[in-house]
Amino acid sequence: MNPGDARPARTVGVLGGGQLGRMLALAGYPLGLRCRFLDPAEESPAGQVAECLRAPWADAAGLERFAAGLDVATFEFENVPVAAVRALAERVPVHPRPEALIAKQDRLDEKRFLRGLGVPTAPFAEVSSRAQLDAAVAEIGFPAVLKTRRDGYDGKGQAVLRVPADLDQAWARLGAHPLILEGFIPFERECSLLAVRGHDGAVLCYPLAENVHRGGILHRSLVPMLGAETLTTHAERHARAVLGALDYVGVLAIEFFVHGGRLLANEMAPRVHNSGHWTQDGAITSQFENHLRAICGLPLGATAVRGAAAMINLIGAIPDPAAILAIPGAKLHLYGKTPRPGRKVGHVNVCAEDTPAVLAAMARIEALLARATGVAEG
Repeated sequence: MNPGDARPARTVGVLGGGQLGRMLALAGYPLGLRCRFLDPAEESPAGQVAECLRAPWADAAGLERFAAGLDVATFEFENVPVAAVRALAERVPVHPRPEALIAKQDRLDEKRFLRGLGVPTAPFAEVSSRAQLDAAVAEIGFPAVLKTRRDGYDGKGQAVLRVPADLDQAWARLGAHPLILEGFIPFERECSLLAVRGHDGAVLCYPLAENVHRGGILHRSLVPMLGAETLTTHAERHARAVLGALDYVGVLAIEFFVHGGRLLANEMAPRVHNSGHWTQDGAITSQFENHLRAICGLPLGATAVRGAAAMINLIGAIPDPAAILAIPGAKLHLYGKTPRPGRKVGHVNVCAEDTPAVLAAMARIEALLARATGVAEG
């Protein structure tokens, strides 16, 4: 579909069929949009609510079946092979463009890309040999984090180096892969910014969200982030630089550390993002609806928060739904997944007039989740 075409897209193809895709499909129905998914997995959350084709990413025939009749396409996770996205882009417009994946999929390329735009990051160095690891540690110092350049997420594929004795063990575990060493940031807070850019270059930003991670996985997000006026200005400037450089269309997330009162970009996600799930109930327009609006050439929706909002991930277990729904302002979102340790199976959004009310409700949800998982609160 051409950006100037007044006819909205009716069928949206999505590479990947996880919970993000599921939520895109649900956001599309009220707009008259239908999503079709392609995913190699036997079962997918998106397949419970929309058409889902199962085929390997490299299956040309499967990709052809998937593309037939699509008006526009997108992806719901960043580890889709770039070759598959490019092949799809020969058949149908794809947003964001494949260049966004190229900039994201390799952590070293991602850091260099951000630095090149003037976005501050932690110090980093390429590591492709044991000798290069020693040199990188000598340059960056301890503590530091050794990470695989590709495929790691939710804390996977990385090791924290605190003393010289940690190097041998980390290299034994990760040394078979291309690596990057990053300086360990003793951050005061973690936060993320979601921005959306349309075909016409219009950009809207959601309020900065304050995030808490556990074991490398996002645990909860709170909006608005208190005392973040200056940080918000800087974060929005960084997001606009990234969006413009990539000629980006859709929703983009950038995660930041707050260190010494300034932002350091940790990573970006060229898709809808876990820390933006609060927007389903707490924003005038959800991130999922705005992503669809953007890629389909529709006007973007307002991104303001209604009062205050928060999101807490349900990981490994689902607390009693009735107990959650009894909490004022709580909205339950389940993904249709079988619970198992470490698996995201849903989330709860909380909306209220002010932050104290949101925090009070979140404390009750934290207690329910702790009982369901057998993990101590904190």
